[in-house]
Amino acid sequence: MIILGIDPGIALVGWGVVEYSGTKFRPIAFGSISTPKDLPTHKRLEMIYSDLCQIIDRYHPEQAAIEELFFNTNITTGIRVSEARGVILLACSHKGLVLQEYTPLQVKQAVVGYGRAEKKQVITMVTNILGLSKPPKPDDTADALAIAICHGHSGLSALAAYYNN
Repeated sequence: MIILGIDPGIALVGWGVVEYSGTKFRPIAFGSISTPKDLPTHKRLEMIYSDLCQIIDRYHPEQAAIEELFFNTNITTGIRVSEARGVILLACSHKGLVLQEYTPLQVKQAVVGYGRAEKKQVITMVTNILGLSKPPKPDDTADALAIAICHGHSGLSALAAYYNN
């Protein structure tokens, strides 16, 4: 199964495509979509949608996994990230991907084995699980790969539960 992991954002969207077979992961491609902060929000959202559609067309993932939002104290940033999540969900839906959402706690639990793990621990485990020679950069890309790994470990049971309800 080819999985697209997505760490949503407005300035930076991390993405990672991995193949999951049996119990093994193989990295296919990863990176980030960056939007200039001087652009109006609607243009930034258009860039995210367009770039993500190109990634999906290039790597042909079968399923996608995205991190659920964690709101902090900055509501304005939270709203813009919510808007970005919306266009990300739309792109995945338009491309026919099966989509699952995970909380940061679920991702850390699946990748590190501890839901309150530090970011450095997540990056180290992603690097080891995927057999990368160096940690993926930026952190948003590492997070996207962690989300894809989380989906590989737990996605099939989560999707079965979703579709049986």
